[in-house]
Amino acid sequence: MEKKLILAIESSCDETSAAVIENGNKILSNIVASQIKSHMRFGGVVPEIASRHHVEQVTQIIEEAMETAEVDYEDLAAVAVTQGPGLVGALLIGVNAAKALAYAHHLPLIAVNHMAGHIYANQLVEPMKFPLLALVVSGGHTELVYMEEDGSFEIVGETRDDAAGEAYDKVGRVLGLTYPGGKKIDEMAHKGQDVYGFPRAMLKEDNYDFSFSGLKSAFINKVHNAEQKGEQLDPEDLAASFQASVVEVLVTKTVQAAKEHPIKQLLLAGGVAANKGLREALKETMAKELPDVELVIPPLSLCGDNAAMIGAAAFSALDKQEFAALDLNAKPGLLL
Repeated sequence: MEKKLILAIESSCDETSAAVIENGNKILSNIVASQIKSHMRFGGVVPEIASRHHVEQVTQIIEEAMETAEVDYEDLAAVAVTQGPGLVGALLIGVNAAKALAYAHHLPLIAVNHMAGHIYANQLVEPMKFPLLALVVSGGHTELVYMEEDGSFEIVGETRDDAAGEAYDKVGRVLGLTYPGGKKIDEMAHKGQDVYGFPRAMLKEDNYDFSFSGLKSAFINKVHNAEQKGEQLDPEDLAASFQASVVEVLVTKTVQAAKEHPIKQLLLAGGVAANKGLREALKETMAKELPDVELVIPPLSLCGDNAAMIGAAAFSALDKQEFAALDLNAKPGLLL
């Protein structure tokens, strides 16, 4: 098989990233510049600041990705970029950089959906076997995606309100944790007990949809009521109780959907895929309930936003010659 190399660019939120991917499954370079420290004092991502950082870093990150991979532009088969979903200002920086490179070096341009990227991050670990089901859990998304074949996406379940990652960030703020709170809540949860028994929304309903706003409200009310009465609540038990609710709902719904679809693989994807509690529960439940379905969980380095996953997703478009025109625009609300 001849080597096909894609330069991929990702700038949908607060990470500027560029990667060179060979044949859709081998990482030659994957450079990520995080902006967490800049957004930490605001307790969340500030779009204007994110865009400014992307402008400052994008050229340097692309050069570093090319140098690390030891390739030149004439070695590339295409340039790929995240078109959406994401913050419009942030996306535009990546899209314009990719268009400029594609034009200057006479390369085809590939537009990639950020959520498809999270799913295809798994291809950098194991070959994807269709049909499959992916649980995508991130700051802005929680959905179950059924893929009958390469490049086809059917959303079989999604959140009706808040995404799981969004609930983690909000709960982190209530617990006084610095942004992003997800990793810290996960660590605290492993030291505490589920003593507060928060609600498990939509668990008994006959669908694969999720809802986390009720859990978020129950958590905030619990903390506020205790404060008003001068009661002390154990932060580690609070974290454990919150995480137990999120994980139980995610795992139960996912396994239910996996049983009702003819799948060979179950993939975990997205930023919240880094959560140790979710990874452990999914492994344990799948081994018990569906031992014949292969469970693929990406390494922590491929759970957050990165360009390698964009390059992996772009390979299927390269194969099918599905290229974007040079008037490509960012789409902040792009659907899968």
